Amino acid sequence: MASEPAVVIGSGIAGLASAIRLKAQGYEVTILEASPVPGGKNRDFYRDGFRFDAGPSVFTLPELLKDTLSSAGLDPDEFISIRELEASCRYFWRDGTTLTAWTDPDRFAREAEQVLGEPAESIHRFLGRAEKIYNLTEPLFLKKSLHRISTYLNRDAWRALVNLPAIDTHRTLDQAVRSSIRNTKLQQLFNRYATYNGSDPFQAPATLSVIAHLEHTRGAYFPDGGMISVSRSLVKAAEKLGIAMHLNTRAQEILFQNGKVTGVRTDGQVWPAQVVVSNMDIHYTYHHLLPTIDPPDRLLSQPKSSSALIFYWGIRGETPSFGLHNIFFSDQYRQEFDDLFQKHQIPADPTVYLYISSKLNRADAPAGHENWFVMINVPNNQGQEWDRMINQIRPVILKTLSQAAGFDVSERLVTESSLDPRSIESQTLSWQGALYGNSSNNRFAAFLRHKNFLSSVRGLYIAGGSVHPGGGVPLCLLSAKIVSDLVKERE
Repeated sequence: MASEPAVVIGSGIAGLASAIRLKAQGYEVTILEASPVPGGKNRDFYRDGFRFDAGPSVFTLPELLKDTLSSAGLDPDEFISIRELEASCRYFWRDGTTLTAWTDPDRFAREAEQVLGEPAESIHRFLGRAEKIYNLTEPLFLKKSLHRISTYLNRDAWRALVNLPAIDTHRTLDQAVRSSIRNTKLQQLFNRYATYNGSDPFQAPATLSVIAHLEHTRGAYFPDGGMISVSRSLVKAAEKLGIAMHLNTRAQEILFQNGKVTGVRTDGQVWPAQVVVSNMDIHYTYHHLLPTIDPPDRLLSQPKSSSALIFYWGIRGETPSFGLHNIFFSDQYRQEFDDLFQKHQIPADPTVYLYISSKLNRADAPAGHENWFVMINVPNNQGQEWDRMINQIRPVILKTLSQAAGFDVSERLVTESSLDPRSIESQTLSWQGALYGNSSNNRFAAFLRHKNFLSSVRGLYIAGGSVHPGGGVPLCLLSAKIVSDLVKERE
């Protein structure tokens, strides 16, 4: 194939990775990005001497990033440095109990047995079941399009289908956790993995236990320089490969003729293309970029994932008891998810997540200070009274963190910024500010995500967190690989 033009709309993780993979296939690739900086949700900012990762904060499966770079003949080590973490997270409960989740599963199981009294063999049994689910689903559900007959005509597919009961879609994650784990605190710990894709452990299928396997068995990692280094490595690779990137350039329409894509229109210019990849939210893609195509309303109207309220706080002083990643659990865990997904309101007693990148990247905060990324799960934007709810919950969050830290956090605040579902929606064009598109609160959720292509427009593909296989950095990287494989089939 000789240098056909391809256009990628959006420079999120999936957009950048798609561009690199298409370039490796011989396409002349152009990226159109509406924002002044690339990265999509994965971005950072500086304020009063502090640097904050503004989007994703957890990094697993670094081999997917390395594979993206290697696919174009690049040496990943030239573009990013990644360190493996000894502990994935520190957990705190309101009664003073604390637990370190070591990434060595044996060490973690011993720690949980000592601190919580849960037999180590129960933890190994749960993680072993999660690993089996991952091994069954990864070749089929994560690495291939679910909407092509060829996907199901191989040994991996038949192995997954024959073992379908073992994938555990008939139970909720909470039911699966409670069948193996008796300690209520440890149940909370394993249930929380549903929130990694914005879902409810009391509704989402037990299949999501694979996330626990990834973090506790496959390991957790930190890119030197913070999470922004993931996007920067892809941008640097794109530049080295000669991929053209146009910032402050908003795509207005995807053009096609006789059922085949022909290009992308921006303000005053048409960019010809034989292949177009939209890295935009699928709702935005249909309603803004494809105005003449009837959107699949039934699919697009599926319940959306949760969103987030994030405070970016510069803190005077240091907290040795806190780690890179920290979770402060609610005492009302079931009620928290009812508030999120049934009442669509901020929970009165939310679980709080705290990420402090300056623990490992000291340049992220002035000497003697820390940069706190403080997040709670909140419902997606449906027109709630956000200002009132945020004003009510902010002192609750401060109280939770102050009790765990042993000092009044509000007295050590030196700078503050925030992000809520409204600003997430306006900045990233994610429908309703949902971080992961559709929620996974359904046993068939994997099949209710939009496919990575449009049957009605040949040469048009979709990559990113709002389509198959889902949201989060690893799945966005896999989404890009699925798209590139589909393009190869086209050839």
